[in-house]
Amino acid sequence: MKYAKKDAKAYARQHMKGIWAAALMPFTEELEVDEDGFRKNIQHWIDDLKIDGFFIAGKQGEFFSMSLDERKRNFELAVKAAGDRASTIMSCSDQNMDVVIDLAKHAQKIGADYIVVHAPVLHFFKEQEQTVYEYYKAIADKVDIGIALWSHPDSGYLLSPELCNRLADIENVVAIKYSVPRPMYAELTRLASDRILISTASEEEWLDNILELGWQLYLCSSPPYLIQTANDLRMREYTDLAFAGEAEKARTVRDSLQPVRDALRKTRPAEKPHSHQKYWQQLLGQVGGRVRPPMLELTEAEKANTRAAFDASGLKL
Repeated sequence: MKYAKKDAKAYARQHMKGIWAAALMPFTEELEVDEDGFRKNIQHWIDDLKIDGFFIAGKQGEFFSMSLDERKRNFELAVKAAGDRASTIMSCSDQNMDVVIDLAKHAQKIGADYIVVHAPVLHFFKEQEQTVYEYYKAIADKVDIGIALWSHPDSGYLLSPELCNRLADIENVVAIKYSVPRPMYAELTRLASDRILISTASEEEWLDNILELGWQLYLCSSPPYLIQTANDLRMREYTDLAFAGEAEKARTVRDSLQPVRDALRKTRPAEKPHSHQKYWQQLLGQVGGRVRPPMLELTEAEKANTRAAFDASGLKL
C-alpha cells in the first residue's frame, strides 16, 4: 500500500487525476489471455498516448468471462506493466461478496492504487439504499485500499446523489464512476466533491466537466486509446489546455475530434461493443484479439464498414 487507510482520500486527491482508460483484454485465437499483447498495449498507452491511469478487469476487460485466477493475474500484469509511470484501479465487481473481498485484498497486496466496485444487482425493491450503503460499508471495513463506487444502469437502478453523499463519508471511499445523467452527477459534485472525486465515462462531456464542475479525473472508458495515436494526442491536448485555463482553445481541439467519435459510434453494432473496439485497436496497430463468449465477433461486412469509416475519420496515424 502506498498510503495508510486514514490518508486514502488525501492520496487520491493528490494522485488520482488526468486521463484514465478502461483496458480491453486481448484474447488469442485459442481464447487464452494474451499476456504479451496486454503488456504491449499498456506500454503504448503510457509511452505514446500519455495516459495517466488504467481501469483493469472491468466490463471493457470482459471480467465476466474470466476465472477468479485470471482476474487476479490481470491485476498483477497491470501493476507490473504500469510500474511507477501510471496508476491502476482494479475492478473487483462481483455478485458474490466473498469474491469482491478476495479480489480487493489481492489488489491491495500487490500494490494497486485503488479498487472499484460496481453497485450490486438487487433482486428486491425495498430498503434498496440502506442495502447498498451496508454493502459498500462492509467492503470498506475489510480493506485499507481506496475504493471507487461505480453506478451504472446495468445494476437495474442508479445510486441517488444523496446516497453517494452519505457513502462519501466512509474513510476509504475516494471516488465514484457515476454513469448517470448530467444533472445527477452535477448535484453529487455540489454535495460531495470535498470528500470524493467524481467522474463519468463520457469523453464528450469531459471538457465541460473540467471547466464547469472543476473535475480533475476522467474515469473512464476506451476513448483515450481509440481516438488518439502517437501522432494525434488531441484528447491529451484539450485536457491540458483546460487544466491550464485555456477554455476556448480546449473547445476547439475537443470539437475537432467529432469526426473520429462519429466514425466509432456509427459503425459500432450495439450488440458488439467489445469486438468492434478490438478491431478498431487493430487498425491503430494495437493488440485487439478475439472476444470470449458470450460476446459476438464482427462479420466481414462490419469490419469493412468500420475500416472505411476509420480511414475517413481524420485520425493521424
